[in-house]
Amino acid sequence: MATVIATAKVKDGAKWEQGFRTHAELFREQTIHKPIHFSVSDDNEITILFEPDDLEKYLELLDSSATYEAMAYDGVDEDTIKIVVLDKDFDPH
Repeated sequence: MATVIATAKVKDGAKWEQGFRTHAELFREQTIHKPIHFSVSDDNEITILFEPDDLEKYLELLDSSATYEAMAYDGVDEDTIKIVVLDKDFDPH
């Protein structure tokens, strides 16, 4: 299982969150079956943590028209999107 962090600016954080919560089917198609953790800052910057079951399929579907349509509907500024795939672990125990 992979861990992916996404950040972006949105036009309106409350409107973004309302739309984001309607995309469960899209997330399941992207092989996301665990809870999605996210935050919305006062300056409308979002940070999201995804844990897709299949990273390749997730990245493929992330670059799909359905995903871009969902982001546009939610008010995401495409020029500000950053995706980071965490590829290292450290266990402090």
